[in-house]
Amino acid sequence: MRISFLLHNGYHYGGTIRTTFTLAEQLAGRHEVEIVSVFRHRDRPLLGLPAGVTLRHLVDVRKDSPGYDGDHPDFHRPAEVFPRGDGRWKQYSALTDARIGEHLRGVEADVLVATRPGLNVHLTRQARRGPVLVGQEHLILDGHSHRLRRDIRHEYRLLDAVTTVTEADARAYRRLGLPGVRIESVPNSVPAPSAGPADPASRTVVAAGRLTRVKRYDLLIDAFAEVAADHPDWKLRIYGSGDAVQDLKGPLTRQIESRGLGGQVFLMGSVTPLEPELAKGSIAAVTSQRESFGMTIVEAMRCGLPVVSTDCPHGPREIVEDGVDGFLVPVDDTAAFARALRGLVEDGELRARTARAALAASERFDPARIAARHEALWTELVERGARARTHTPARAAAHRLTGRAVDAVYTLKAKAGRQVRRFR
Repeated sequence: MRISFLLHNGYHYGGTIRTTFTLAEQLAGRHEVEIVSVFRHRDRPLLGLPAGVTLRHLVDVRKDSPGYDGDHPDFHRPAEVFPRGDGRWKQYSALTDARIGEHLRGVEADVLVATRPGLNVHLTRQARRGPVLVGQEHLILDGHSHRLRRDIRHEYRLLDAVTTVTEADARAYRRLGLPGVRIESVPNSVPAPSAGPADPASRTVVAAGRLTRVKRYDLLIDAFAEVAADHPDWKLRIYGSGDAVQDLKGPLTRQIESRGLGGQVFLMGSVTPLEPELAKGSIAAVTSQRESFGMTIVEAMRCGLPVVSTDCPHGPREIVEDGVDGFLVPVDDTAAFARALRGLVEDGELRARTARAALAASERFDPARIAARHEALWTELVERGARARTHTPARAAAHRLTGRAVDAVYTLKAKAGRQVRRFR
């Protein structure tokens, strides 16, 4: 098969980019695979180029590049195809509308795969008839704005398939009622780490993720403090940094100092690659209020660490088997999290047993296995062919016009609402 991925920015770093690169590299051994990045902001991709995969871009935002597109007049005109409900809308423009449309109408591929809602909408509005159209959801449906969920409910009817990273999110998509659209959950893949399995005898708890409120590192520090009072030889290392909107390094540092944990709890910053650092621990901790999947859980398990995680929507319950390869505790429950940590800290045999189970269970997320699941779905859809689809070209065109009309009405109502609020 010829497979073409459409990605927001393949030259940056993030979970969607990482899992797309991993999947593309696995498929490239048997298929012709390309990744098309809407934007290019640097000379080389931060994650390196996947073996056997072609990477190209549509809009160049490198100011020192001879192909710089920032001076193009359409670069500064708002996007009309990319939906306003997608959080990246302001980064898109009339130029991206045109470049993505040109690409989708001309690409020679059997399968077109888009990797975020706004790009999935581009598939439905601009792709030519013929290729199988697959929209991927790397976050969760319920986490999107009302406006974007409305666009998804209307626009995704022209897709052949939607894949989510959890079964819980797949159920949410099925409730939308998208006739003729295959909705399947396929988790993200995580390669086997280059570092050896963690040593259960290590006296270190590790955690990783952005320093933002949703990760609840404040709760983790408080829970660890209850354990550390009786086990001063144990340490907690938290890997990650904040972002432009939230950066809790300062408040967390003050919390560590106020609890007298300066010699036991450490904010390690961002580290690449992360796996060798995870392998230095013997327990992984995840205190999130919500997760779209839980990549760090799988990464820790692949390093041979049992995971203590909150039982938050959507991913942990589908990754961790409570009491076997880790433990699930209620969200925002400091005492319950401390008890689960203490159980592993104080029982070396339990740590070793759950570590072995975690390492074995994590193999189901191996890239070869995950790629095979995508490949089976896409092969079935390709063999079914465009003739089996419920939408004729005329019906698809009418569907797109209806979607644009609804979007225009929504925009007018939003403007009217802002004016009413302004004069109150």
